[in-house]
Amino acid sequence: MAIYVCGSLAFDRIMTFDGNFQDHVLMDKLHMLSVSFMVDSMNELRGGCAGNIAYTLALLGEKPIIVASAGRDFAGYGAELTRLGLSLEGIRRDADVFTALCYITTDRNNNQITGFYPGAMTLPSSYTFPNLNPAEDWAIVSPGNIEDMRRLPRFFRERGVRYIYDPGQQLPVLSAQDLLDAISGSYACVTNDYEIGMVCKTTGKSEEDLLHLTGWLVTTLGAKGQRIRNAAGVDITVPAVPCADVKDPTGAGDSHRSGLLYGLAAGLDMPEAARLGAVTACYAIEKVGTQAHTFSREDFRRRYEAAFGPLPAALAAALTD
Repeated sequence: MAIYVCGSLAFDRIMTFDGNFQDHVLMDKLHMLSVSFMVDSMNELRGGCAGNIAYTLALLGEKPIIVASAGRDFAGYGAELTRLGLSLEGIRRDADVFTALCYITTDRNNNQITGFYPGAMTLPSSYTFPNLNPAEDWAIVSPGNIEDMRRLPRFFRERGVRYIYDPGQQLPVLSAQDLLDAISGSYACVTNDYEIGMVCKTTGKSEEDLLHLTGWLVTTLGAKGQRIRNAAGVDITVPAVPCADVKDPTGAGDSHRSGLLYGLAAGLDMPEAARLGAVTACYAIEKVGTQAHTFSREDFRRRYEAAFGPLPAALAAALTD
């Protein structure tokens, strides 16, 4: 069984602003917006959706294959992935460009302003999936190269591979047809509550319409948890897991996808897998950066059981160190 994590690899420059963005914006001057924020700290960290998802899956003991593109400055990042036991076989390398770079500024209320230089992310993946096993494999198509986000859902669907579609930050450049084609036949479409609104606005479809295109609609709601729905009438809310110390929301969504994939690959149904996603998201929130959190599988088990009760039997042995 393989898990293919398709998306971006990037370096994140994460900055914090000790104030509220809205206090520095004149609402009647939005047509000529010009603002500057003096930040209090800056860290450069490894990131990118594919890298983040693969990182937390590795903490859970999985060895996903990252399908992405990277540039000439990727050596250190690649060495860290190798240290985690992850293969680099699905990563395209190009010596003429830099790896993608993301600038993220977070204010006191956890609002964020992000600037993104795509770099190598403009290059589509060249991976050929030589060992694809539709009966067992899982995939996620997360924000990354636009050509891949259009091509890979169709590729997985035609080969019978169950895949999650997560359009995320690429929603502004995906067309209605891109979204409908990718969501149709997916095992799940996973977004946050703002993004699902953007999907509906772009496609002209209601959330009820989307339920008939995908197996599951998973909508994360921040501190309110996540809503899990399907066309058969399942509509439940999985609560968020209490965090010991909220440091930075960046990467929580990617970490959530990791837990979700881990549970699905273990044979859990979507509501059960979503509980795992709630736990993995919490770890990311407690650290600054998208790959700064760590946990043992035993610690993960204890936190899961504190929030949701006994682990599903299919995971009890796997999550005991």
